[in-house]
Amino acid sequence: MIQPRLTQVFRFIRHTYSNGVVELVYAFDDGDELIEKIHFPDAPTLPPERADAFARALQLLHLIAGVSYYKAGVPPTIEVIDGPLDDATADVLDALYLHGLAEFAYRNGLDLRGRIAFPRGGSALPAAASLGLPQRTLVPIGGGKDSLVAVEAIKAIGGDATAVWVGNSPLIAACAERTGLPMLNIQRELAPGLFELNRLGAWNGHIPVTAVNSAILAVAAVLYGYDSIAFANERSASVATLEYDGLQVNHQWSKGYAFEQLLGDWLHTHVAADLDYCSLLRPYSELAITRAFAKLTPYFDTFSSCNRNFKLLGPKPADRWCGQCPKCHFVFLALAPFLSKPRLLGIFGRNLLDDETQSAGFDALMEYQDHKPFECVGEGAEARAAMFALSQRPEWQEDALVTRFRSEILSQLDATQLALEPWLQPDTEHRVPTRLQPALATIG
Repeated sequence: MIQPRLTQVFRFIRHTYSNGVVELVYAFDDGDELIEKIHFPDAPTLPPERADAFARALQLLHLIAGVSYYKAGVPPTIEVIDGPLDDATADVLDALYLHGLAEFAYRNGLDLRGRIAFPRGGSALPAAASLGLPQRTLVPIGGGKDSLVAVEAIKAIGGDATAVWVGNSPLIAACAERTGLPMLNIQRELAPGLFELNRLGAWNGHIPVTAVNSAILAVAAVLYGYDSIAFANERSASVATLEYDGLQVNHQWSKGYAFEQLLGDWLHTHVAADLDYCSLLRPYSELAITRAFAKLTPYFDTFSSCNRNFKLLGPKPADRWCGQCPKCHFVFLALAPFLSKPRLLGIFGRNLLDDETQSAGFDALMEYQDHKPFECVGEGAEARAAMFALSQRPEWQEDALVTRFRSEILSQLDATQLALEPWLQPDTEHRVPTRLQPALATIG
């Protein structure tokens, strides 16, 4: 019987595609094969001129999705049965596995530096040509506010777009349907053997799931014919949660700009010169995005950023907001400066800022006596600016946590760093293709 933590080799065995179904096969040492399946619904016949691009995208998906399994044992050797990778591909994977698993390593007391080394030295591939992909965009929907802001920005410029998501969340499906866009729901079926490895004592923890979904959508773009994949990752996704033993640990690393650049460049050179991968919201802070979302009232009864809705296992909240997790805390705090108080309480069903038992959660958001939570939340300085704005407004001043902020925390902060306005200005750094850039003007 295999002991996952004692394994010596993680092996990428093979990947296949047939009739809309991808199979990705992995193994530890000489153990049983771990077979993941990804289902692309109503898959069209792949045009012959896209066959090479599809094969390269499929190989990358195999290599990136392996992170879900590699972390079960983190063995010292990585083996790719197809042979060594070209250096550019190995660079992407070494960075993804090291930084995308940094939180996992931190929580498990591991150091992955010097351990993750994809086999390299394979022949460099000729640069990918343009495929003449149709000018339309895949927009991933996550059920929360950010992707809905991106959808409405593309709709505002008359862009041809499809709402896409991976998995079977009814909440995400309801949000996708509310957008009015065509929909594409891809199913990912993890290898059953992974759950057995967990039972046998595998390492466990956070993986860079956005990277896996990005690789799935790169395959989908070539298969169905899309020239762009536009995520809704904000600029604060690039900011680390903490530093551990000289390594930046960022819960959102695969949502950050560094990974966006790595994958976007790789797709241009290895898959199709006209396939763009970007985040439409990269120039914006979380507060700028929540300000934009505050105008999208048709989504108020549908969206949810509460992560307890999206867990694979365990109980889910009875309604769309548990009111206890960091995502609930942050979205409540970030929306509060831009919505009327009755409207915000109507969305959440309660006033999280008038509940003294929630003080530790809001302290962590503000990086007061704690580091930022390991969640997809904004920067500590953003949370402090939002709380300061509320502390100046009579309708919020008497709520328990706002009162506490004014009396206990405010005097310890630099008053020159608490203004809301600077957070509402966009940066210039992004990879949004020319065709979609007019959408940026609709967000600010």
